[in-house]
Amino acid sequence: MKAKRRREGKPVVVGLDVGGAHLKAARVEAGEIVAAMTVAMPLWHGMGRLHAAFGRASSLFAGADRFAVTMTGELSDLFADRAAGVRALLDAVASHVPSAATSVYAVPSGFCDPAAAAARPLEVASANWHATAAFLARRAGEALFVDMGSTTTDLVALHDGKVANRGFTDAERLASGELVYTGFTRTVPFAVAQEAPVDGVLTPLMNEFFASMADVHRILGVLDIADDRQATADGRDSSVAASTARLARMLGRDAAELDAEAWRAVARWFSERQLRALHDAAVGVASALASAAPLVGAGSGRWQVERLAARLERPFVDAATLFPARLTSPAEVSSAAPACAAALLLLDAA
Repeated sequence: MKAKRRREGKPVVVGLDVGGAHLKAARVEAGEIVAAMTVAMPLWHGMGRLHAAFGRASSLFAGADRFAVTMTGELSDLFADRAAGVRALLDAVASHVPSAATSVYAVPSGFCDPAAAAARPLEVASANWHATAAFLARRAGEALFVDMGSTTTDLVALHDGKVANRGFTDAERLASGELVYTGFTRTVPFAVAQEAPVDGVLTPLMNEFFASMADVHRILGVLDIADDRQATADGRDSSVAASTARLARMLGRDAAELDAEAWRAVARWFSERQLRALHDAAVGVASALASAAPLVGAGSGRWQVERLAARLERPFVDAATLFPARLTSPAEVSSAAPACAAALLLLDAA
């Protein structure tokens, strides 16, 4: 079968996106995504977590001809700086897949071999957003691309089939509004708002890691269990009751002090404040796009991104529908979009 695909010019390609909290992997056969997965991997706990995540994703690697790698995990405080992080992650990848078959995505030069990537680490650092945007630009033409993950949100203008970004580095993208450091699950509510209305009183929050936006969205009933992969703030379960207790703690209260609807109102406040931050950034990023250009959304925060499209009065397109895929769910493709895009871009470049 492997030889047959080579004769047809369709090698098996695996895409890998090595993040700081998750490893994302996608397998492409005969030009289509046939499997995609996201594995929780809190890299700040040590490289052992990454190696374990590779073990869990290894079922996608069997018989692969090529591997396409992109990353953001170099930002982890496990490393002294980004260059050291890139090289360490490349070494980790090399211990699981053959270097001779591996290509690394770099911005703006495109794919290079691991040795060249190690020599140009700042072109490789946090390049995953560009891989996804470059692939989707070919499919969408003109659009606002928004990928909301567990930790951050990328907002990128796509114009005339190309990526129309203003910044390349994290620092440049933060300044341009193309990178907003808020995510659907891992962000601490205090980073979204420093106060919340409770019983008609705007109450300051306790600035402690008592809860996360996963708790907020779990209370609202919009968190897909498949996207809820990280440990809770207090190490307790992921029930609505436990989430309510954690959120209440941020306001100096116990859950029993208010009823369920009152806590849902508090959760809606935090989700709305997060949406406002995304809206402010999106208005600037999309300023040069046609008013009818759609918003193409990806990531575990698709629910929030679809709300953003409505706020901007733009049509919403789920990025998963723009990827050639079979035998895998749209949610898996969307959540692992950078890995999917990297694999397909490498296939096109072959």
